Amino acid sequence: MPEKFLGYKCSLCGTQYLPSQVTYTCPKDGGNLDVVLDIAALRRDLQPSKIMSTAEPSIWRYLPVLPVVDPKGYGTPLHAAGWTPAFKPPRLAEDLGLHNLWLKDESRNPTASFKDRASAVVVGRALEMGAGVVVTASTGNAGAALAGMSAALNQKAVILAPKTAPPAKIAQLLIFGAQVLLVDGTYDDAFDLSVQAANEFNWYCRNTGYNPFTAEGKKTAAFEIWEQIIAPGGTWKSGKPLAVFASVGDGNIISGIHKGFKDLHALGWLEQMPRLFGVQAEGSAAIANAYLSGVETIVPVSAQTLADSISVDLPRDGVRAVRAARETGGTYILVSDQEILRAIAVLGKVGIFAEPAGATAYAGLVKAVKDGIITPNDPVVVINTGSGLKDVKAAMQAAGEAVVIEPTLDALKRVIK
Repeated sequence: MPEKFLGYKCSLCGTQYLPSQVTYTCPKDGGNLDVVLDIAALRRDLQPSKIMSTAEPSIWRYLPVLPVVDPKGYGTPLHAAGWTPAFKPPRLAEDLGLHNLWLKDESRNPTASFKDRASAVVVGRALEMGAGVVVTASTGNAGAALAGMSAALNQKAVILAPKTAPPAKIAQLLIFGAQVLLVDGTYDDAFDLSVQAANEFNWYCRNTGYNPFTAEGKKTAAFEIWEQIIAPGGTWKSGKPLAVFASVGDGNIISGIHKGFKDLHALGWLEQMPRLFGVQAEGSAAIANAYLSGVETIVPVSAQTLADSISVDLPRDGVRAVRAARETGGTYILVSDQEILRAIAVLGKVGIFAEPAGATAYAGLVKAVKDGIITPNDPVVVINTGSGLKDVKAAMQAAGEAVVIEPTLDALKRVIK
């Protein structure tokens, strides 16, 4: 266990725990735990230049500020998680009237989603603990990430997924060698069952918004945004704070990104906190409902959206997700499934193939510009959280069907644009 990892602090009651005292959530109130690092020692001993000068092209370039020891795994997909590109698409910026727009493409991760960041760190933690099996509930991406990262280190994994998960995502789980069990119920049903199974069989549970190490993996995206765009040598030179748009389901991505920026600020490496904008589908809006009502109480919904990765009845990291927007001057935005499909098509025209949850963030930006929440001088980062290959059915809804023609030049001339 690294010396810099001091323990945990409950996000609700503030109770602090040593690393050995608790594993998942606060025993007092069930609140999500924030990992506590020895910031004073890190400020004294670590300079940003040490990180920025490393050649490591993955999340492990940030090992000095992660609460795990090096899991090794060199030459495996574990060391391909993270360090995704931040594109600056001029056509999208022009269409929206923005002067500075970046799109961070998480589909470039080994299993093609943002969730590889969390799973890489959790698998590293599982190795430290000597866990025989790691289990998670997932609509597909978290499970695929865990299965892929586990396969890289020969770690056994069990995935519980709702039987309605897209077939492409189920295929990934099976190909990576995990034991896959399809639950005849919702993601929330699978979540509860996975926790019961972890307790019954002494498995290590990776669940998003439950295991505190998931947010530590996801915070690496904030470090990359800082390094690629904000820090000296980045492409944004100062002025207005960045506006970061992320899709939100259970809330763990936006809370993880918030944790990353807070760590950077505490280290003295980040002067101006970015504004965090959470985007939810109208049919799965429990966190947005709480935020827009001015409360932190998360009331479950009956989630109905084609964006399966963010379709959640009861978000497990809702309070921290509400705070991520509120404490940074951001907000929550709701978008329809039709707006999500349009966003998939628009992103495709500039070479970004996004699944519905990934395109949700861009759909939120389009609405924010239309409503005047984002203005031309606001610098914006949009995060595409996953590849469109994860959900080909939705992609076909967005793109339409290809035209079938006879193999003749006349037939081609009739339809060619």
